[in-house]
Amino acid sequence: MAPIHKAFAQDFGRGAILSDTEIGNTLRAYARPILNAGGIPPDNISIHMVVDDSLNAFVTAGNRMFFHTGLLLKTKNSNEVIGVMAHEIGHIAGGHAVTTTDGMAKASGISMLAMLLGVAAGVASGNPDAGLAVFMGGQQVALGKMLSFSRSVENSSDQFAIQALEETGQSAKGLYDFFSTLAGQEMLISTSQDPYMRTHPLTRDRMATIRAAIERSPYSEVAPNPRFELEHRRMIAKLFAFLKPQITTLQRYPKSDTSIEARYARAIAYYRRGQFDQSIPLIDGLLIDEPEDPYFWQIKGDMLLSKSDIDEAVVAYSQALEYLPDAPEILIAMAHAMTQRPTANYSEKAQKALRRALTIEPENPAAWDMLARSYAYDDNLGMSAYASAERAILLGQFAEVQRYTEEAEKYIDKKTPTWYRLQDIKIVAKNYKEDMKRR
Repeated sequence: MAPIHKAFAQDFGRGAILSDTEIGNTLRAYARPILNAGGIPPDNISIHMVVDDSLNAFVTAGNRMFFHTGLLLKTKNSNEVIGVMAHEIGHIAGGHAVTTTDGMAKASGISMLAMLLGVAAGVASGNPDAGLAVFMGGQQVALGKMLSFSRSVENSSDQFAIQALEETGQSAKGLYDFFSTLAGQEMLISTSQDPYMRTHPLTRDRMATIRAAIERSPYSEVAPNPRFELEHRRMIAKLFAFLKPQITTLQRYPKSDTSIEARYARAIAYYRRGQFDQSIPLIDGLLIDEPEDPYFWQIKGDMLLSKSDIDEAVVAYSQALEYLPDAPEILIAMAHAMTQRPTANYSEKAQKALRRALTIEPENPAAWDMLARSYAYDDNLGMSAYASAERAILLGQFAEVQRYTEEAEKYIDKKTPTWYRLQDIKIVAKNYKEDMKRR
């Protein structure tokens, strides 16, 4: 069986695409009203985070929206994020999306929580950060030079944002405030400006148009949605704690701050250093306050798994799934825990969880790899080889595809759904090889 590819904590460096269930759900909740106002089905848009301290957001072909973590961390409230998002959705609605590389287009992310499973090994080695193993392969993206939109395109997206915010009863002040933050960079040389300034040229006319819209809107003084504000504070705390050094997190969120987001940030900061005696009590305290919060249960599972408390981790993940049953990241994390102790009971449950996750995220190589290993534990060699073939095709390992499909066909009954899928995989691999020969 092919070994699982691992990346390490340094993959949280610039250009890594992050995946997080909680933050993803927060951003999708922000986007949904705007998308509905624009007549765009919410399921047609995917939202991703790119690790980069600079301020930028952009859209690519395939209706993929990307936010730099630096932009999110810079926003003061949910209204600013929604304002920027409304503008970017305007680019999608107007067909202005950037055509970019296949690597970014696929945008399979590094999970910040469920795949941080190597803390214990790092603690044992004396280098905790080095032990933060990311189960999915770390995807780095070359951000490169993005298309610089014209003034007319920018104006069009501004108009879309203003109208969508109006229709959803939200203030455009967030968009104006974010642009005001950027406005101070106009006099900087282009190499010193944030990418958003360079790719989305800001003019006084644009600022004046947005300001005029605010002045005539009946929603200008409407406060941000309280639920969105709480989610924004938690998102910022989580991002900050995962991406910044522990000492910086503890300075920003000191023990004297007993808010939910501050305790959350401190718990993550201690967790990243393998200090479970401090991180787990903080999460337990949050669960006393919010016993049905799936994300607190999820990170408790991650902590327990990192310290090799397998059974307790499975319980925590199961609790998270009680409240968020269709979260692939949590399903995969629970399955990972179960595959660490390959009993017959866990093996069956792990396979069920992984199959469920893969119906939602079929292009997840980590899930296919775990499924292959789980089948191997049960001596189900045909299904193990089939799952390995699925993983290999996703990673472009076409020599491995041939080996695994041939192995799977020894055991899989002909004319079953799995057998037909194997034939599809073989055709894809064959076409790729022929294409490479022609080139």
